[in-house]
Amino acid sequence: MKAKKIVCTVTNDLNYDQRMIRICTTLADAGYDVTLVGLKRKHSKPLIDRPFRQVRLPIIAEEGKLMYAQYWLSLFFFLLFRPLDAICAIDLDTILPVYYVSRIRGKKRVYDAHEIFTELREVITRPAVHKMWLWIGRHTVPHFPVGYTIGAAYAQDFRQKYGVVYKVVRNATILRPFTIPARPDKYILYQGAVNVGRCFEQLIPAMMQVDATLIVCGEGNFYAQAIELAKQHGVTNKVIFKGYVPPAQLVNYTVGATIGITLFEDTSLSNRLSLANRFFDYMHSAVPQLCIDYPEYRSVNAEFEIASLIADTTPASIAAALNKMLSDHQYYQRLQENCMKAREVYCWQEQAKTLLHVYDNLWVK
Repeated sequence: MKAKKIVCTVTNDLNYDQRMIRICTTLADAGYDVTLVGLKRKHSKPLIDRPFRQVRLPIIAEEGKLMYAQYWLSLFFFLLFRPLDAICAIDLDTILPVYYVSRIRGKKRVYDAHEIFTELREVITRPAVHKMWLWIGRHTVPHFPVGYTIGAAYAQDFRQKYGVVYKVVRNATILRPFTIPARPDKYILYQGAVNVGRCFEQLIPAMMQVDATLIVCGEGNFYAQAIELAKQHGVTNKVIFKGYVPPAQLVNYTVGATIGITLFEDTSLSNRLSLANRFFDYMHSAVPQLCIDYPEYRSVNAEFEIASLIADTTPASIAAALNKMLSDHQYYQRLQENCMKAREVYCWQEQAKTLLHVYDNLWVK
């Protein structure tokens, strides 16, 4: 039988989107012909070879409404003439061209809801933009009966908002043989997008009270401000910004870290119900983490205590929690040992079963 062709659509950089690399690789390994489509920006680095096809659509505008308008138009015509059997829209920012092309061509469509897009801080703080995304959500999502999202809390929200019942496919890390290494260099790691709402305004001043280095791997819409904050608080010697780090190199930073950071401000529902990729990356490298006390993290931590959960993100609370993990060796070792247990349960091998079930049943009548 000829392999079914699936096209997945994103606005992220294809080289650094670990979640989509994992998903597309799993689908390709299962026998699907997979294409991942994203943006080609001015400073995009050459694509890294993957076991699936990758396409970048060039754009002129790098941000804002013009970027979306141009990308949506390019994506629409790309999908309209591309040989395919199913299209997957990843988040709301690619859903319009996927919706219209799938209707015009009579093709299967899937929604991968990585965010509650209408509840992102950068959306809800701009009324006109918020109104636009709310309309797009109401106009499209109810017509995507097949989909999946990253946690039970997100799934419940989508059911309440749109009447759709989505499977849960967590962004869990691939389970590989692992032994906890010696970690002579004490450093705290933040990996991921350096965006508004990730608590850098609190984390950076907290480092004034912590005897360790903070390494930041990633860039985003708060990157320049975060660098400036480090200067303002006199911690440029202990807060190191690495910028974008390819996944193959990032794992070395993760494995060597003493503590991981998973913090979100309570500024949006999307943040409050989140379950970040890095949460599992730290877990799989047996790196205890400082984590915000939100429902999804609380649920995992109740089963396997792998993190220090804090209810507020003041610099004092952050510093106190970090210092306890750095100084209380018995507590730290317990968190490490629990990571080794949790990684056996929360791993990609288990989540992939649900993902493949979604796609394998697309064509079942």
